[in-house]
Amino acid sequence: MIEDKNQQRTDLGQLGEFGLIEHLTQNIEIKHPSTLTGIGDDAAVLDFKDKKTVISTDLLVEGVHFDLGYVPLKHLGYKAVVVNVSDICAMNAKPTQITVSIAVSNRFPVEALDELYEGIKLAAKIYDVDIIGGDTTSSQKGMILSITAIGEADTDELVYRNGANDNDLLVVTGDVGSAYMGLQVLEREKEVFKVNPNNQPDLDAYTYLIERQLKPEARKDIKELLKVLEIQPTAMIDISDGLSSEIIHISKASGVGCNLYEEKIPIDPQFINVCEEFNIDSTTVAINGGEDYELLFTIKQSDYDKIKGNPNFTVIGHMTPESEGTHLITRANTKIPLKARGWNALSENKE
Repeated sequence: MIEDKNQQRTDLGQLGEFGLIEHLTQNIEIKHPSTLTGIGDDAAVLDFKDKKTVISTDLLVEGVHFDLGYVPLKHLGYKAVVVNVSDICAMNAKPTQITVSIAVSNRFPVEALDELYEGIKLAAKIYDVDIIGGDTTSSQKGMILSITAIGEADTDELVYRNGANDNDLLVVTGDVGSAYMGLQVLEREKEVFKVNPNNQPDLDAYTYLIERQLKPEARKDIKELLKVLEIQPTAMIDISDGLSSEIIHISKASGVGCNLYEEKIPIDPQFINVCEEFNIDSTTVAINGGEDYELLFTIKQSDYDKIKGNPNFTVIGHMTPESEGTHLITRANTKIPLKARGWNALSENKE
């Protein structure tokens, strides 16, 4: 949150659009055989042969999806790739390529975009995806970042939202809620910094939560793990807008209801401590928070023994007939209707 006033600043106008593209995309290597042509032509050329192609796009807007007051540009670039890769993983597919489009105002020097691209390139390396194109343009207000992710899968591997059946088990990877609480910590420290710019925040007690917010990881490992366990999910989605919202998405698409059990929801001990510090109910945050980028999926009951005891998975509920609706079963065994209270980018009063 402390800005170095002596940083070198190269004005974007010195390079121009084509010079900037060449500068940002130099030394990008192509790794996938499906990438026939990447950056440098009018369009990328891909060849997946007998594979199915999956494509997803996300748009990140400064002031709506991120605040550069506490989000480092390198982290932003990394996260922008991850949120798109996560969508590909949610189809049980393998991410292979991305395109990157950026709109920036003249307050950003070339060095700032270099930092952003460091994060983009690092994520591309870690998730083994090729950067194959994109666009750059000017913006009147801040930064806009759009990434399109492309992936491949065999027809019988793909998993959609609409395949869940009555009595299927509801399973989640990792833990939920931590990214939202990481955001609350960062927002609080931002307000403290406004009052006293000399105050240096002590964030040691919040490292896991802040990492979940600033540097999330997509669950690319789950596809291979499920394959080894010989499990084919019946429905799948990633948790970007909150656990409750994503359960409702699967339920509506599949024409089923759901019972989610409060006591089964996986949450981190640091998350619980910070919820108490903020005087916020941990279950409310866990089911509504969002930006966890874990995978939520359903499996047949006959597959339960295959995941039983596996630390990557937690069974948190089961699907029911559509007529029963979607509910949270509390620790007191009270049945509460589940509502979508997660992230809504178009809401004026965001939760």
